[in-house]
Amino acid sequence: MHRVHAFRDDALAHHDAVGLVDALRSGEVGTREVVDAAIARVEAVDPDLGAVAHRAFDRARAEARDPRGGYFAGVPTFVKDNVDVAGMPTQHGADAFVARPARRDGDLARMYLATGLVPLGKTRLSEFGFSPAAEHPRQGPVRNPWSTDHTAGASSAGSAALVAAGAVPIAHANDGGGSIRIPAAACGLVGLKPTRGRLAQDAMHRSMPLRIVADGVVTRSVRDTAAFLRESERVYRALHLPPVGDVTRPARRRLRVGVVTTNAGRTASPEVAALTRRTADLLAGLGHAVEEAASPAPASFADDFLLYWGSLATAIVRTGRLTHGRSWDVERCDPLTRGLDRLATRQLHRLPGAVRRLRATARAAVAFHERYDVVLSPTLATTTPRVGHLDPAAGYEQTMARVLDWVAFTPWQNVTGEPAVSLPLATTAEGLPQGMMLGAGAGREALLLELALELEQAVPFPRIAAATGS
Repeated sequence: MHRVHAFRDDALAHHDAVGLVDALRSGEVGTREVVDAAIARVEAVDPDLGAVAHRAFDRARAEARDPRGGYFAGVPTFVKDNVDVAGMPTQHGADAFVARPARRDGDLARMYLATGLVPLGKTRLSEFGFSPAAEHPRQGPVRNPWSTDHTAGASSAGSAALVAAGAVPIAHANDGGGSIRIPAAACGLVGLKPTRGRLAQDAMHRSMPLRIVADGVVTRSVRDTAAFLRESERVYRALHLPPVGDVTRPARRRLRVGVVTTNAGRTASPEVAALTRRTADLLAGLGHAVEEAASPAPASFADDFLLYWGSLATAIVRTGRLTHGRSWDVERCDPLTRGLDRLATRQLHRLPGAVRRLRATARAAVAFHERYDVVLSPTLATTTPRVGHLDPAAGYEQTMARVLDWVAFTPWQNVTGEPAVSLPLATTAEGLPQGMMLGAGAGREALLLELALELEQAVPFPRIAAATGS
């Protein structure tokens, strides 16, 4: 098992983002040396990981000389390559067109960078974010730093790989079917998908018929994710939601936890189910009331979500030339994107009913959380697959069957709009991280963060540098 990381005795050291803020403010390190160290780390690990889509190192060095304000001022980061950042192309992980540099920051980037984070560039994703594994037919896969034979997950693969490998402490990610939580689970990170509307969003995601996409970050510590939500809220306040506030310690209140290991017609593998039960025992040992629960997802959920997912591919394929210009060539889309388009085109007559049923899941979610404060499930139904298992070039039918077997739990919160967080609470027999997911009712990120802090104290998260003996 080949592990890759960049942790070393430099300006970044082993700091998480909050620790780096403290080091910068105390004068222990300077912004320029922090940015230079991050660039050196990226250059050291990216040949093995394939995580970077666009480098903006000169811009980052210039910004380090005169960093903007904000709590995270001077902390290096990356932005996922499906949101607009002024001066950088937005390629969406695709070969079907040639992207020009964006003229201005999108709404998400404007909020994200207002916290003071310094972007070193953009990270790779699966084509248009459709696959849970970033395996590009020509550019190659994004590899997992815990084992480069395995996928880093997707679609926020590049961000997760770089944070897990220690190149940067925090990176942007977004999640339309699990794409914050999936790579966090595979790479041993904290990945919280916020409540729908919690953070600012680009127009592309706001205009969806069913707003399944949420933006956030992947981090190595719960406190980093909590600090990011706190600082984002100071820039952009979602008035329809209760504030997250400054979550810095576990709550005393004990919670009602429902444990789900079967969802959308698929059951977690024996190993993953056993790891989930072990996490349930940990929660019970901490005093929480834990019991097995039935998933609130109706029998139609998986098919309805897949059809809606396919309709997004159809929208991209049919409007590609209008959106991306004359360079658009649909034949350069990968087989998964084209297969999703064919599925949705054949079943277009079913789409209104599917969307109607998906919207109705919000009522089932409310009823579930009247009984349980939190739902515990595995983030993913099986252990992390090796590179090639989800290769889109293998053909739509094979790839999609394997995707559905792996990604059985995360789409629920995308449809209901509720928050959920993947935590690196388990390790497989092979020695890889296995994420466990906690979900709560809409607007209850603070509750999830308090519980996550308690679990992090009880079972410190694995560190890749310790696993490699360095």
